[in-house]
Amino acid sequence: MIFLQLFTTFFKIGLFSFGGGYAMIPLIMQEVVTNHGWIEKLDFINIISISQITPGPIAINLATFIGYNLNGILGSLAATTSVVLPSIILVSLMYVFIKKFRDNEYLNLFLDGIKVVIIGLIGAGFLSLASEGLTSIVGIIVFILSFYAVGIKKINPIPVILVAGVIGIFTN
Repeated sequence: MIFLQLFTTFFKIGLFSFGGGYAMIPLIMQEVVTNHGWIEKLDFINIISISQITPGPIAINLATFIGYNLNGILGSLAATTSVVLPSIILVSLMYVFIKKFRDNEYLNLFLDGIKVVIIGLIGAGFLSLASEGLTSIVGIIVFILSFYAVGIKKINPIPVILVAGVIGIFTN
């Protein structure tokens, strides 16, 4: 039964999420933590951390880890497959549609509207995670320095992640 629940839940997430993995985080959290209660919010944040440092798109990694946590390899397969399946179907259908109506003003306005929603979803995910992750002065300082290093100075994120992890080990 959990296999089917995982499949339908992650299919719905894949179907109604636009903008990539980061935009999916709030919807995944809503479904997995709030609606189904499959994992606790702090565990979800930890899974996000693991998903960030493992290869691959974050939404697929999240689905894989959550599915595995709930139902082993079959859960992983159900969640991972179903989160990407809507994109495969929609991209295949949209390719024909967009190619045919590429110059349509209404289509372009629709796509511009989706871009704004994506920014909002990413912002909502950030705020939701920030309320749980930024609970200490050290955490806030690490966040600010990491943002500065990666976002402004364009330093490779890998050493920043490693340094932040080491700081986390020694300050908790």
